[in-house]
Parts: sequence; structure tokens; C-alpha cells
Amino acid sequence: MKYPVDAKESFAKTLLFWISRYIRHKLTSLSNRQVKDPDMLAAIIAQLSNGAGSIEELAALAKKARNVGLIGVNTYYKPLEKLYHYLLSLGIDSMKRIDEELIVDFLATATSGLSDATKKNYRTAMINFFKYIEKQNETDGHPHLFGIELKNWGGLRGKAGQKLPVFLSEDEIRRFMEGIESYPFRADVAARNRAIIKLILYTGIRVSEAINLKLKDLMPQEDLYLVKISGKGNKYRVVMIKKAHIHKDLQEWLQRRRCEDGLLFCNKKGTPLTQAYISRMVENILLHCGIRKEKNGAHMLRHTFATLLYNRSKDLVLVQEALGHASLDTSRIYTHFDKERLKKAASVMDDMK
Repeated sequence: MKYPVDAKESFAKTLLFWISRYIRHKLTSLSNRQVKDPDMLAAIIAQLSNGAGSIEELAALAKKARNVGLIGVNTYYKPLEKLYHYLLSLGIDSMKRIDEELIVDFLATATSGLSDATKKNYRTAMINFFKYIEKQNETDGHPHLFGIELKNWGGLRGKAGQKLPVFLSEDEIRRFMEGIESYPFRADVAARNRAIIKLILYTGIRVSEAINLKLKDLMPQEDLYLVKISGKGNKYRVVMIKKAHIHKDLQEWLQRRRCEDGLLFCNKKGTPLTQAYISRMVENILLHCGIRKEKNGAHMLRHTFATLLYNRSKDLVLVQEALGHASLDTSRIYTHFDKERLKKAASVMDDMK
């Protein structure tokens, strides 16, 4: 069923209707692999089918959807919530008055100070939202086309402005590993915390991948554990970690473990740990062993693993496969830390008089 781009109600209600329809569409198209309560998700989708009564109600429904496991919904909802308030503040009275110039003005104000990655999410949300409306609206047999492409939006620095990732040096890695062992965790969670941090550091898996691991994903094999990882886009890969690094902590945790849904790691309620909790642990350990970095979160451990792996192997394909990157170009950033290659560049003029 298609709808007029401008309803008979006020602009605010019309815009809220379209955002509600779009969020409903995203809830039915995002990966549902992590959904913990299908009945709750079905109820949320049913409510969105009837339309949200206010932007606050829609925000609450988006939050519920995220809490049941559709963690990607905020990538689309948050930019649209800001767009809603922005357009109302301008006194816009018709959907047909929205064009690319207006959206560029919105992005310039709404994304100032945000990272390039977040800016890209905002850009994607705008493009997809208006393309969705173009497909779903019809008046007198014709759709209204917004033409929002944002090809030349100047808010992104692009690759030239990309920051190099923060990572630990080899000396800092040794100090951090000592810090994992000496940090005063609570007795009931010490083994769990040491095991999950070591797993991230020794394999380079994403924090999101670590906290969603199932017990069945961990497969002992001689002196190794094979770990089956479900990465971005439901793409599977296998990483390995030597038993000597993690076995003692893992066995101690498994004796205490009381997790729902077969999770390998969980909190005292049996539900998944959060990324914020893991990053806070890493930051506390870094402070404990006197290491200061521009970014202290757990994702830095992934960069540390990748940098060390490339410097030791000089094998970019191996880095790509170990980290689960879709493109070799994503892995290429770790070549910036190859000191031997840089020394060659520094020596190129040595024989010139």
C-alpha cells in the first residue's frame, strides 16, 4: 500500500508517520540473529504499524527494539530523530519542501564534532530514508521524488583525513598482560574478565563478537582452542588461541558460568556483557599499569593485535582474514606501522652527493 507524501494532518504528524514507517521497515530488514525476545519484537513492529503517537513514543519503541537485540536500529533512528526536531524548528509545512540543500544544511549542524564514521551513518540514514519514501508514496498515480544523493557533501574528510588507529607497543603489551593478571577484579568475575580480555587481545576479534560468543563456538583441539566467530553481515570465520594463554581462566569461569541462550560470557543475570563494560575494564587495567593512550577502549586491543600481526608476518592477507575484513583496503592501514619499510624510505637518498 502506498500513501500520499503529504497527509491531511500537520507536517509534524506526517513526518512522524514516515519516520515510523521507515523504522518499522528497518526492524524487519536488520539482522535478527541477536534477538532475545521475538514476541517483544513482534509487539514493537505491530505498534509501529499503527504509527507512533509522538516522537517520544517512537524513541521508546526504538530503544525497546535495541534492547531485545536489534542493536543496529539506532544507526537509523537517531539521525532521523534529530532531523525531525530540525525540520520542525524551521517551520517546514510540507514534505515537498525538503530537498538536498536542506538536508546538507541539517547535516552541517547535526554532525559537527562527530567522527567521520558517525557522519557516514548520518549520510546513509538520510539517503535511505528518502529513497524509502520515494518508493512508498504516491499522489494521483505519481510518486514525489526528493533526489537526496549527497554525493558532494563536504562534511566528510574522506581517506585523506583518516586517523591512524591507536595501539599498544610491544613493551606496553607486556605491561598490559601483567596488568590483566594483577588487576583486583571481584573474585566472582575475575576469571571471566581475564578470559574475555585475553581472547580479544590474542585473537583481534571485535568486542561485539566476543560478548556474543556461544559455548558451542569454542572448540578444543590439541593445544589450541578454535573459536567460531560470527562477524559483520553474518559472515563466519575461525580464529585460534593457544590453550596456555586462556585455559586456566576459562576453566575457572566455566565452573561459575550461569548464562542464558548458551552464551560463553554473561553477567550475573545470565545476559550478555555490554561493550561499555568491556571498554571500562580495559581502561581500568591500562590505568592500573600506568599506560596512557589517546583512546583507551577495548577496540584498541584489536588494533594492537592487527599491528603486531602485520609487523611480525608482513602478510596483509593474513591480517585481513584474521580480522574478518571484507576488503584488503581496510587492512592496509596497518602497513603504516611497518618500521622496516619506513627505514627503506628514509635511506633512499643516502648514496646521493
